[in-house]
Amino acid sequence: MHHTLEEYKKAIKIKYETEKEGEYFDYLYSPSRGKLRDLCWLIFENNPTQDDLNVFRNLFCLDFDHTKKNKFKEQKDKFRPIETFFKGETDPLNIDAINLAAIIVDFQPRPFKKFDKKCRIEEAKQIEIADKANAVVEIEEEIIVVERLVENENEESKEHPEKGNTFFNLAAIFSKKIGQKLYPRKIITITIGAVALVSSACLYFVQKKD
Repeated sequence: MHHTLEEYKKAIKIKYETEKEGEYFDYLYSPSRGKLRDLCWLIFENNPTQDDLNVFRNLFCLDFDHTKKNKFKEQKDKFRPIETFFKGETDPLNIDAINLAAIIVDFQPRPFKKFDKKCRIEEAKQIEIADKANAVVEIEEEIIVVERLVENENEESKEHPEKGNTFFNLAAIFSKKIGQKLYPRKIITITIGAVALVSSACLYFVQKKD
């Protein structure tokens, strides 16, 4: 989680570097606690999400209320960690302050729990892709092994015709080994393909022998 939080802060800082040249240049280019406080109020006046409202409540210990602007002005010191974060002077630890920094520069996904969830989903996808790639490589290696076994059995069958059924035994064994390497819902499809592949190889060598 700590590693992901560092990535979250890094991504917010990158977004800040872009946003400080944009619409809120006057507030962000040379940020101060007062400017960030005023920008925060401006942002929350424009249909904030429930997640953003939760961050506001957690950090300031009060609900956002259009009629309580004067009370909010007293919260200027709460913006100091965000000011120094944007300036690159400090590394904030307060998760609510970090989430508010994300709101101020409109970074998505936010808050941190959503960013963390997205990272975990992406990581799981990458692991799944890698596992599938490894399974394909292993299957290709198994095919090479079986092809060699078929060739050897073909040579032996010339001397011992009763071993002809060995081809089909190899196909059954091979398909079972492949099934163990793949996800359950794909076993049937791959197994049928494997049997067909090995059977074709067997027929090829039998015809070649004839």
